[in-house]
Amino acid sequence: MWPVMADCERGLGNPLKALNLAGSAEVKRLGKSEEIEMRIVASGARRDLGEFDAAVVTLQCKELKNETDEWALRLRYAYADALSAAGRSEEAREWFAKCADLDTEEETDAADRASA
Repeated sequence: MWPVMADCERGLGNPLKALNLAGSAEVKRLGKSEEIEMRIVASGARRDLGEFDAAVVTLQCKELKNETDEWALRLRYAYADALSAAGRSEEAREWFAKCADLDTEEETDAADRASA
């Protein structure tokens, strides 16, 4: 629920409110999937504010190595996209390639972006 509320604040043009929600004590009690989703939302809020490097840092976590959980593809894609937005094209392509490896059902455009 918390990531949805934070994303709604982003949608309403309130990235700072989204970041406040992301930093609240309640977030520490979220399950892993919701925690990852909150990182993705917070990274997007940083991008909304033009803080592209901070958006990348927000997603840097040990979970980027995960390849099996349902959120792994989404986290890696968000990270690759944040790298791209920060102008780190080569790193972004590497992470899009890692996404493409996980994206066996071609749910994303990661393969295309990896080869761009």
